[in-house]
Amino acid sequence: MPFSRATSPPPTAPEDAGRPADIRLDRGSPADIRLIVTDMDGTLLDDAKRMPPQLWTVLDLLRERGVLFSPASGRQYATLAREFARARDGMVFIAENGTYVVRDGVELSSDPLTPGVATRIVRTVRELVASGADVGAVVCGKRSAYVERADEPFLAEVRKYYVQHRVVEDVTAVDDDILKVALFDFGAVERTTAPALAPFAGTHQVVISGAHWVDVMNRTADKGAAVRRLQRELGITPAQTMVFGDYLNDLEMLDTADWSFAMANAHPDILARARHVAPSNNDNGVLRTISRVLGLPGGNPPL
Repeated sequence: MPFSRATSPPPTAPEDAGRPADIRLDRGSPADIRLIVTDMDGTLLDDAKRMPPQLWTVLDLLRERGVLFSPASGRQYATLAREFARARDGMVFIAENGTYVVRDGVELSSDPLTPGVATRIVRTVRELVASGADVGAVVCGKRSAYVERADEPFLAEVRKYYVQHRVVEDVTAVDDDILKVALFDFGAVERTTAPALAPFAGTHQVVISGAHWVDVMNRTADKGAAVRRLQRELGITPAQTMVFGDYLNDLEMLDTADWSFAMANAHPDILARARHVAPSNNDNGVLRTISRVLGLPGGNPPL
């Protein structure tokens, strides 16, 4: 599909409202992009959770041009590092929805919860379970993720995003810096689990990151805050930044880049917030867009 403006374009381009817009740079050189940040699930990965096969070739080309590629995900750092093992040297990983940023195994920034908050969230989850909800908590620390539920259906969901995890008797007793608490609801998270977390919304971020997941973290922590810190440290401007997202935990990140893209399969709020729309995650939208905007080989026609 052609690239198009989102349904609510930014004030800088009101004349493009509601019209498709080809973003190929026919009148000059490829865009001066220095930083590319992409969400994983529903964005870079297809619906089967597979990496696009052309990714490694594109990452090599980006390195040659001095462009930093950064995955930004609700997944833990250990999971992201494993998934990008072939190309992780020098890569910045924005993990745990922006609460933990790591490069070459060295922490660049983190925003852990204050002591006691995770305990209160876990108690809320236990009350939900006692009332009949099919939900489980993942307490996300820097060293590992911790869970109390040990049933295979729940652990199968946990393993998708937390390769480093432990089943413990009491998640409130673990000795680790807790970055966030993620809740998986086998039902619709917006109907049961998210409303139960309303008491935390005044002091913390309660972010729905998928149809079954909701995260609780510090109000100061999100993917956008992590990207802005990275931009400041590296001297990269929003005009030199490209970001991709599809769900509500990507909202703030879209505001950090002039080149902000909602996937065609994105949540309506993401489509309204982004400046552009890219092909869907199942149509290799991230790599097709990168190749087109940067003029990479294979980018026109798209990969």
